[in-house]
Amino acid sequence: MHPDSRSSGPGHKLPRDASTPHVQKPGSAPAAAALNMPSRDLTVVRIPLRRAKHHFGVFSSRGQRPYNEDTNQAGTISVPAFAKRGPISLQRRPIQKPDEATSADSALGDPQVFYFGVFDGHGGSQCAEFLRDELHGYIEQASAEFGLQSSLRRSPRHETGRKDEEEVHRPEELDMKSEQEVRQKMRVPEEDAHGVVTNPERKEPLKGVSPVSAKVEDLPKAVKMEHDLVEQYRQAVGGYFRRFTPEFFKQPEEGEETDGDGPPITVESVLMYAFLRADLDFISAQARKPDPDDPRVGDSPLNNDEILGAPHIPPSGHGIGGLSRFKGGSTASVALISTPTPAPFWHPNAQSTLVVAHVGDTRILLCQTTTGLAQPLTSDHHPTTPTESRRLRRYAPAGSMVSGDSFGEERIMGLANSRSFGDMRSKRIGVSAEPEITRVEIGPAEYSFLVLMSDGISGTLSDQEIVDVIKEARTPEQGAKDVVDYATEVSHDGDNATCLVVRLGGWERRSEGGVGSLGTKEIRDKRRAEALDPRRGKR
Repeated sequence: MHPDSRSSGPGHKLPRDASTPHVQKPGSAPAAAALNMPSRDLTVVRIPLRRAKHHFGVFSSRGQRPYNEDTNQAGTISVPAFAKRGPISLQRRPIQKPDEATSADSALGDPQVFYFGVFDGHGGSQCAEFLRDELHGYIEQASAEFGLQSSLRRSPRHETGRKDEEEVHRPEELDMKSEQEVRQKMRVPEEDAHGVVTNPERKEPLKGVSPVSAKVEDLPKAVKMEHDLVEQYRQAVGGYFRRFTPEFFKQPEEGEETDGDGPPITVESVLMYAFLRADLDFISAQARKPDPDDPRVGDSPLNNDEILGAPHIPPSGHGIGGLSRFKGGSTASVALISTPTPAPFWHPNAQSTLVVAHVGDTRILLCQTTTGLAQPLTSDHHPTTPTESRRLRRYAPAGSMVSGDSFGEERIMGLANSRSFGDMRSKRIGVSAEPEITRVEIGPAEYSFLVLMSDGISGTLSDQEIVDVIKEARTPEQGAKDVVDYATEVSHDGDNATCLVVRLGGWERRSEGGVGSLGTKEIRDKRRAEALDPRRGKR
């Protein structure tokens, strides 16, 4: 490309026959190159993720509610890589071209770990805002305190003559499924004889792979941290937590040493610890605050919480959740993506590891490239589901706390979710923030995109409708907006709606598998027509 893109010819207007070749004179030399100037291939350009609309998109609406209690977060976090080491062919690095771009490494020297989260508050937005601003920090701090180390071995970067240990499936080798193969597996909303559209029964979440043990700097210290956190729950909350044993935690018996044969600490252990620690800090901070329903609160001075001699410094923990006691809570679903190579996870040839941690009724979906079908990664934590019923039986009175509301929905002490952050009055009966964690190994272009949403979307639309709407969008940003617009248009309760769409390796082929986006087009058109019907509110 010419330095001056506005002109296509040479940079001068002299006739070519008048030009003469340059002859260097003795003693003359070209200007010396400037020192300490980075070359093109060493320059790192950081692009804000929220502005990369071709790779990530988010949209939120308050619906018909007076306030929007949904929050979300997206970015990179400073934790060691936890990706599965890829085949040798992906580890060898060919000679890089000067103009070839690679992703930046994290401060720990590993490929960056990406973090996405959606939080749905209830009773107010204080808890959801706390999770948006602080939960990723809890994960980083837990990873550092555990001494978690990278899952990627260091190896020489040179070419060898050995064959690959595993066969790598390139995007062009994907076995795209036909319409006939996909139709039987597709779950589409149906319209009954009275014209009422009902969503199909939800598909079981994807069963993830087993956790991979990670190396830690000080195993006894990590195990002691887990034990101390469980003991703090027993002392501070009691009830359900007196017999509480978190999944992925190694709880030593009396007199047992913690120097086992293999390291029991995993990334899942870190996430479990971070979620429980954040929840305990939040409810402890609320317990220290005055109850807004207490009539004596109005008699307290405005500077009651200030430290003598330093009025500008707030007491530790008192800033969590506002000035007065917050009795509400929030659900949460977060996704962490780690890659074994510097290639970003959205590259068609990249492999990656996805770890999802989920509490409540927010939802995360994957769209499979070969079939175009929605693959859920989470399940709703409602008190009547079999898994939650078994969990709540650890504390017998919890079963008697479950009752139905006027709409026929089962609730536990008035809460629709049996797991959540906050909700301090329901902690003793088992409304905990212990996350459901799933690890998924993603092959090259195996999935087209990742979707995170609040229940304002998942409670209105079916999983297949959501992914089909995104398939028709040009960018993830447009896809997130289209999903929220469609959900708020056809919703009957007008709940807050938030959607995050993350591009994966199969994005360019998102409409090739199965029937593309046509599987739910007919029912979507019917829902929109019903929403625009002026007689809708009179039925």
